[in-house]
Amino acid sequence: MISKTLVLNLDFWPISVCSAERAFVLVYQHKAEILSENPYSFFQTVTDFFPKPSVIRLRRYINLPYKEVLLSRENVFRRDRFQCQYCGNGKELTLDHVMPRARGGASTWHNLVTACKRCNSSKGDSTPEEAGLKLLTPPFKPSYVHFLRDFSGETYREWVPFLQRDYRVA
Repeated sequence: MISKTLVLNLDFWPISVCSAERAFVLVYQHKAEILSENPYSFFQTVTDFFPKPSVIRLRRYINLPYKEVLLSRENVFRRDRFQCQYCGNGKELTLDHVMPRARGGASTWHNLVTACKRCNSSKGDSTPEEAGLKLLTPPFKPSYVHFLRDFSGETYREWVPFLQRDYRVA
């Protein structure tokens, strides 16, 4: 059952995800229009039924500053799909600096990966190459739309046409 709604700006650019209840209020107040709805889930009032919106578009353009994905432990885990980037294990996960902090490595999207405790311990203050480890996926900084599309939890079938492009940033 759809409980989240993708919110698009006037130019169809995805800007956020909100609850279906909040989206319905925006539509009811004529601040947004429904582009896609869930025919199997409804809001019920005393006199009527309304389908829950799954994609809405704002009726006026909202000028937003460039939105970045916040660098956090949870977001790195999400980007790496809760898997060790050295062995693929999904248990006892930690963060690992590809270039160790002891050797000048910074805490950035391009230097942090998810690692299990065993791989992180065996790597120690070495680079992956020195420790004989290979990264399954090179670390990257996801764009906001890319993050919405792939890492924000549930992505509904109705959202796919609006989240098709590749939005990775260098």
